[in-house]
Amino acid sequence: MKPNYRRCISCRKVGLKQEFWRIVRVFPSGQVQLDEGMGRSAYICPNQSCVAAAQKKNKLGRALQASVPEPLYQLLWQRLSQENNQNSTDN
Repeated sequence: MKPNYRRCISCRKVGLKQEFWRIVRVFPSGQVQLDEGMGRSAYICPNQSCVAAAQKKNKLGRALQASVPEPLYQLLWQRLSQENNQNSTDN
């Protein structure tokens, strides 16, 4: 089966779909959420610089053509800190 490639909306890096977090503007409600649902999607690298740039320059909002609620950014930062904590305990 052919691999699925995606591009980070922040740093423009191309990689496999599994390497990114997916943010979705759900159809038809227009609600923006993380990982689940059908609708317009944007992908972002799970690293601090990409999340910071996406938040500062509203890259997610432009890619999804919708306003991104602040709790979604808080969820991204929370998930990022959890991954960093897991990585530090693995080493």
